[in-house]
Amino acid sequence: MRVLFISDVYFPRVNGVSTSIATFRADLAAAGVDTTLIVPQYGAAPIASDTASIVRVPSRPVPRDHEDRLMRWGALQRALHALKDQRFDLVHVHTPFLAHYAGVRFARAAGIPVVETYHTYFEEYVHHYVPLLPRALGRRLARAITRSQCAQVDALVSPSAPMQEMLASIGVRTPVTVIPTGLPAERFVRGDALRFRAGQAIPAGRPLVLYVGRVAHEKNIGFLIDCFVDVRRSRPDALLVIAGEGPAQEALKSQAERLGLARDVMFVGYLDRAGALADCYAAAAVFVFASRTETQGLVLLEAMAQGCPVVSTAHLGTVSILQDGSGAWVVPEERAAFARAVIDTLGDPQRAARYGAQAREYAQRWSSRLMAQRMRDFYAGQCLQAKIPSPAISPVVLRERHESQS
Repeated sequence: MRVLFISDVYFPRVNGVSTSIATFRADLAAAGVDTTLIVPQYGAAPIASDTASIVRVPSRPVPRDHEDRLMRWGALQRALHALKDQRFDLVHVHTPFLAHYAGVRFARAAGIPVVETYHTYFEEYVHHYVPLLPRALGRRLARAITRSQCAQVDALVSPSAPMQEMLASIGVRTPVTVIPTGLPAERFVRGDALRFRAGQAIPAGRPLVLYVGRVAHEKNIGFLIDCFVDVRRSRPDALLVIAGEGPAQEALKSQAERLGLARDVMFVGYLDRAGALADCYAAAAVFVFASRTETQGLVLLEAMAQGCPVVSTAHLGTVSILQDGSGAWVVPEERAAFARAVIDTLGDPQRAARYGAQAREYAQRWSSRLMAQRMRDFYAGQCLQAKIPSPAISPVVLRERHESQS
């Protein structure tokens, strides 16, 4: 089977969409699904990690957003035209901007199915990035665009059941299949806590409270900093480490200074998942999270895979991860309750270790290999419905599946 991926974002831009695409591509290849990926070009220099199956499209900066790029429509169409003689079984769109419209157009011209993963809860982002737009109006506009785009594809993928339910609640009628992004085996390789501490000049005995993720307003990091004021009263030796990059960094630094936490909140920037990030997780006494906009919450699983106990609120997609037995303390988004959960975790190392071991075992259920197999079967089902046999799945298996569904 051959699938064309298209996205408005990919590495070196670091976020959950980039991670999801890279993870699925690697495991789909092992499952017999070849993918070609079309994404923006970031700057003039080639990306060292790119392969021949990644097509970079010339792009321009997004106004008021130095992190993202907007592919040039003409260049995007030329890149797709160059692929018209290649046989693809299906198009998989990953973002709702130019990639969506170009991907749908290409699929319809080729007569093949087009599916889309709804990675991002956009209605909760609009007011952060278009602050002059009334929040209610922004929500209505985002929902209308979502309904329109979802109606243009043959099927949808949701990273979590709560996101599937949200799409249904706003009137999306396109079939939605839940397939989370999984964890590659290397995420379970233990990091080196001492190496991280040495690199950041953090004393060995100082307890670390860790957040990992995009440093953006919608991630609710300001709430974590407010809670840390209460944590410090009980544990003056604690250090809040914020790992990641994003547009809210300066505002959050100012907040920490205003609250007298300038020396107690450390921004360490982006950490490479291949090594430094695992070291950071290993050094943490507790992982904290309070985002309201996650469609899944992959960093929660990454922390669990490293045996790090978690204190988190549960909103939207994170509800599907923060289940009983996950090694997490799920608390309301209330400052005193959240701070108390962190303080109790720091104050009971034996219980924290027990929950960390439970979290690591729980994370094993989220294997990226298993998720890729589910995605492959989803693709095969779409090809079957479109009466396009997939070379990765035998005609006998396809016929049997069709008969079982009849």
